[in-house]
Amino acid sequence: MTQAAVLAFADGVAFRGVGAGFDDGARAVFAVGEVVFNTAITGYQEILTDPSYHRQIVVFTHPHIGNTGVNIADDESARVFASAMAARSVCDHASSWRAEATLCDFLRARRVPAVSGLDTRAITRKLRDQGALAGCVAVGGGSVDALTKRAVAAARKFEGLQGALLAEKAGGGRRREHLRGGWDWQINNYADVKGKTETKTKAKAKTKTAARKKARGLRVVVLDCGAKKAILHSLAARGCKVIVMPYKSDAAKVMAEKPHGVLISNGPGDPQPCARAQELAAELMARGVPLFGLCLGHQIVAAAMGAKIVKMKFGHHGANHPVRAAGGGVMITSQNHGFAVDADTLPPRARATHVSLFDGSLQGFACARPPVMTFQGHPEASPGPRDGGVLFDDFAKMMARHRA
Repeated sequence: MTQAAVLAFADGVAFRGVGAGFDDGARAVFAVGEVVFNTAITGYQEILTDPSYHRQIVVFTHPHIGNTGVNIADDESARVFASAMAARSVCDHASSWRAEATLCDFLRARRVPAVSGLDTRAITRKLRDQGALAGCVAVGGGSVDALTKRAVAAARKFEGLQGALLAEKAGGGRRREHLRGGWDWQINNYADVKGKTETKTKAKAKTKTAARKKARGLRVVVLDCGAKKAILHSLAARGCKVIVMPYKSDAAKVMAEKPHGVLISNGPGDPQPCARAQELAAELMARGVPLFGLCLGHQIVAAAMGAKIVKMKFGHHGANHPVRAAGGGVMITSQNHGFAVDADTLPPRARATHVSLFDGSLQGFACARPPVMTFQGHPEASPGPRDGGVLFDDFAKMMARHRA
């Protein structure tokens, strides 16, 4: 039986629809979080399983979500991190040769509530005008009026993401090595970097770039603040040995891995309370270890250098964001962040490398000494275009120069 569902905001405004994910029969289910809209047309599964969306309710602006179903290979983490999702129309059947289940079944199995049948254009306009807001998705449990009232009350209790230290919870709790590289269509999965499943041919060998050849043997430590699997795949595909370390790792543990470079990953929440990661970044810079900050990592590195972090009105969430490089050229990028680095507060040794063409916000910076590069978006592109993949090549070159 279809359950009544609502997306309610703390200001009392509510949008009514029907349940499209997990429900608990006669009992109402509630999920609170910061409501954000995402403009991506594809990649809903990657978005929902991206740890960067922890404690957020994702409103998809594309009118149809779920058409291609879901499959285990497209998960960006071990679970759904988004609190809930909302859409105009959630498809309850899948049309793809890769599909293993429908999106609705996926949400039910992961116990994630969702609401379908909403006016997502009106919701998007509300968020653009007022900024990211506290909200609640509620499903089932009697009359829709009573459900709405309880959902509004729950939304008002949500404390927001500013000041929230979530990276520690989103990141893995143990050291591990990542052994999967680039996508291999022959096995419909990511290739085993040990060569157990990857088909190696002379044609493939010839297509390897010089940067990727130089990356062979490079050891990269990834500080896991909620790292997407695609970041690890991107590094391994370039020949790097990838060691994933927990968020709480200190400099001594990281340096014990003898890394040629360290990547501080994406993740959820406010970068300002991430004191441990900032201390690690400062220590690595003092030692001259090549450092790459991605998304939350970009903000953590900036904060470690004394820069100011600001909360954005409604953030950047989507797979079609144009970014201009300082040296010329524009890349289309995938983005998910609600905080930004104030470029004017960076130290003189840091130079801006990328700027958003949407609002002029800083998208990346670099230093020659210590060797540092950062990027605000998601160059691993899951979901999204592959324009930013060159940044991983640049990081490999930086590590190779440092090793030499």
